[in-house]
Amino acid sequence: MPVVSYKCPCCGAGIAFDSAKQRFKCDFCLSEFTKEQLEAQTPEETPAEESRADDAENGEFCEQMLSYSCANCGAEVFADKDTVADFCYYCHNPIVCDGRLTGQLRPHKIIPFAFDKKQAEERFLTFAKKKKFVPKDFFSQSHAEQIRGVYFPFWLTDADVSARVSARGDKVRIWRTGDKQYTETSHYALFRAGDIHFEDVTTAAYSAENKQMLEGILPFPSDALRDFSMTYLSGFLAKKRNIEREKVADEVKARINGYSETLLMNTINGYTAVVPSGVQVQANKLTWDYALMPVWILTYVQKGKQGKKDKVYTYALNGHTGKIYGELPLGMDRLAALFFGMAAGVTLLLALILFFGGLL
Repeated sequence: MPVVSYKCPCCGAGIAFDSAKQRFKCDFCLSEFTKEQLEAQTPEETPAEESRADDAENGEFCEQMLSYSCANCGAEVFADKDTVADFCYYCHNPIVCDGRLTGQLRPHKIIPFAFDKKQAEERFLTFAKKKKFVPKDFFSQSHAEQIRGVYFPFWLTDADVSARVSARGDKVRIWRTGDKQYTETSHYALFRAGDIHFEDVTTAAYSAENKQMLEGILPFPSDALRDFSMTYLSGFLAKKRNIEREKVADEVKARINGYSETLLMNTINGYTAVVPSGVQVQANKLTWDYALMPVWILTYVQKGKQGKKDKVYTYALNGHTGKIYGELPLGMDRLAALFFGMAAGVTLLLALILFFGGLL
């Protein structure tokens, strides 16, 4: 498996994608390049050193982890089997494991990062500071600086469907004659049908335990999609998919069915109440694309007290829209301080009432 390192054509240093300028920048000589200029360059490749592959005792290790040699400093670096882009831990040179994104695993589309790490830190801290009782160390600059840009895999589904929905509509009319009130309820059988096109229904394609988090920062705008190029990965982490479309096909179809019912039901107006009674959706055409989407990831470990396990919180920040998903930790020290402060205030108030009440 070759390790690809895109080099600056001017000075030979490693380059990375600048999300603010939407160009590729060399931090050494400050030169900037377009995607087309870099693709015209032949990237420097180094064969992967898959050591321990013949060692039976380390078979499980080699299945989960792969090693490669950095093209810049020659150091051997390990990465899990689903990582396709990373930094060399020794010289911090951005590298792309090209062999892991070939054939069917090569994405069709990608959305580049729209803002840089500093902006991601600021967005995250703004989000966290709006919440109460969060641990103080959560707001530390050292914690915010741990945020990392990662391209995660998603399935994009286009669909052409024919849908039909049936419902019962009720109209209620109320009037008075003299001292009597009358109510008339009319029932109507309603039908709606139509052909609907869905564009880029997005489903996470990476590990079930991260699926809810990744889909919590949706949507990504379709107009930001670009044809995939390896150059966009330089300077960021990237993961390849480990959920195939067959595993999410039923989920995607169920979502399309739900969207179809909602769209048709929204065309029914003028009734006091509408109760759906059935929906039929026929998928005429489904088209699947595999895409990498930009996500800023930050984790926080809250130390367990009195023998309890540590709790890990993970946050995802949409690298294009800035939408954040994640549960904030509860700072028990700050909560306890509030509780004792309130208790002291109540105790003082009761003492004053009893004192002045005794004087009376």
